[in-house]
Amino acid sequence: MNMTIEKELELINGYTRSTLSAEDVYIFSVTLCDNEVDRDFERFSTESLALLGELFKGKTGISDHSMRSADQRARIFRTYTEKQPGKKTSCGEDYTALKARAYMLRTDENASLIKEIEGGIKKEVSIGCAMKDCLCSVCGKDMKRHLCEHIKGKLYGDKLCHGILKNPTDAYEWSFVAVPAQRNAGVTKAFNKEEKREKMTIEKFKNLKEDTLITAEELESLKAHIGSLENLASEGRAYREHLISEIKRYALIIMPTVNLSAFIKGCDCMDIGEVKSLCKSLREQADSRIPAAPQLAPVKETHSSDNSYFKI
Repeated sequence: MNMTIEKELELINGYTRSTLSAEDVYIFSVTLCDNEVDRDFERFSTESLALLGELFKGKTGISDHSMRSADQRARIFRTYTEKQPGKKTSCGEDYTALKARAYMLRTDENASLIKEIEGGIKKEVSIGCAMKDCLCSVCGKDMKRHLCEHIKGKLYGDKLCHGILKNPTDAYEWSFVAVPAQRNAGVTKAFNKEEKREKMTIEKFKNLKEDTLITAEELESLKAHIGSLENLASEGRAYREHLISEIKRYALIIMPTVNLSAFIKGCDCMDIGEVKSLCKSLREQADSRIPAAPQLAPVKETHSSDNSYFKI
């Protein structure tokens, strides 16, 4: 997306206290991230790239994710998404990258960095951001909040399991690094801030002794936590019901005359570990009484050792 230098200077000066001219600044382009699966087996959804772009406007550029203010070197003043015609990602989507235009001051301190950028030495970048969701590419469950049996980087049939990052909530910074996570740019995904906030909110409400007011942010954290617990509870109930149905089946094999309702009622006071143990014990007993065998197993022919047929 081309733009005149005058228009770019206008955007840059929206972040400055004094008006800068073209001679005062060095302007360059940077690819922040894309929708391809990265080295951590994660990828940004295409729609999340544009949302991230809005969050990255005005964010500072540093080196190696250093949090020292002295290491601030550049600032993003414009972002945009760009598709490469005819190029597809490994997931079959149109390849899309989030790009940015950034500026730094032409000072003696920045002179060597500018030379390294121009010479292609300083090229790779990594971003620090927070994403609300990381969905499993195989089953669609949120890999942070729900039970998911799939492992990133492993093939399930013809599907490579990876996390699909959606719904960005914050953008912290972007940094020049030697080896980025994304092959075409680099990204460091950060969930710790949200997880820490949610944990603090839960601890706060555990220790409540009287009525209190909560913030909108705390309310959202509680809603997310309750939603996660509800999903886990639903999956736990379904698993318990499956075990109970197996227990009924095995009990009828071992004890055909048992009062099944009374027998199963005894499971109500058991925790899930005890129910699993009972199911395993009954299954072993049932298998010993009726060994499993395929219905179409071939019948072995028996040969008599009696040679009377050959007697004359």
